[in-house]
Amino acid sequence: MIKKVLLPTALAAIAAMSTVAVVLAQAPGGGKGKGPAGPVLTVTSNAWSDGGEVPMHHAGRGDNKSPAFEFHWMMGTMPASAPDALKSYAVIFHDIENATAKGTTDTLHWSAFNIPGTATGLPEGLGPGDLPDGTRNGPGIASRGGTNPGAYFGPGAGPGPFHHYVFEFYALDTKLDLPANTTREDLLKAMDGHVIGKAAYVGRFHAQ
Repeated sequence: MIKKVLLPTALAAIAAMSTVAVVLAQAPGGGKGKGPAGPVLTVTSNAWSDGGEVPMHHAGRGDNKSPAFEFHWMMGTMPASAPDALKSYAVIFHDIENATAKGTTDTLHWSAFNIPGTATGLPEGLGPGDLPDGTRNGPGIASRGGTNPGAYFGPGAGPGPFHHYVFEFYALDTKLDLPANTTREDLLKAMDGHVIGKAAYVGRFHAQ
């Protein structure tokens, strides 16, 4: 008689535990105490579609104008406010096909950092060196040797297969205390531990 009473009770308890597990698994953070995820950075551009071919207007072989980008923060599929901790953005632009000196390092075309955290994007045709809003052009092709101010340098792959060029955008909870003639390695090291958002935008290019 006791077994007949206990069995339904035990089955009900197991079912309740399973329901709780499912609810926790579907909750933000997976029920692991992480809390809801924060907003995610994404970047768009009207210069070309993500993964599309870079126009000559933005190529080093053409007008060499930096493309315009827009920054967006999203919570799922809905627009969201940028994190309160946001202080600055940085961008690193590189040709991932072009290895240098027989090594694993690809070609860094351009970088910029200390883009204000209040910025909603980048305008087309950024100038060289330090800009009025505090943006600092960093290491890249234009500043090789450390004698010239940093500046955007667009895609320049010759005839043949397309090269893939990646713009990496970093949202940081700090401003970087680095000189314009810093190295790529020191720039990445300075950002480490301060990245609160990251996005990428890809373009393909080869000379016709």
